[in-house]
Amino acid sequence: MNALAAIADPTRRELLELLAAGEIAAGDLADRFPVSRPAISRHLRVLREAGLVRSRTEGRRRLYALDPAPLRELDAWLEPYRDLWAQRLDALDTELARGRRARRIGEPA
Repeated sequence: MNALAAIADPTRRELLELLAAGEIAAGDLADRFPVSRPAISRHLRVLREAGLVRSRTEGRRRLYALDPAPLRELDAWLEPYRDLWAQRLDALDTELARGRRARRIGEPA
C-alpha cells in the first residue's frame, strides 16, 4: 500500500500524530484507542508496509517510530496542488468581498 492510501484512514493518521512525538510501544499505542489491540496491530502493519513507520523489538515490546521520508515525498507531490488551491481560494475570497461590499452599498451582487 502506498503512503497516500495508508494515511486515508483516520486511525492511521492519529497513530502517525502520536508517533511524531517519538518512539512508542505498540501496547501503549493500542491503549489510546477504543479498538482492539489486533486492530491497532493491523493499522501499524499497513503503516510499516507503506514505509511510514519503522519498528524494532526491545525485549518483549515492539517499539514504533515515525519515518518521515515518505511524508516528505508526499508533501513534495502535493505542493503544486497546494498552490493551485491557494490561487482558487484567493479568487473566491475576492468575489465574496466584492459581494459583501455590493450589499453594503445596496447594489446587486
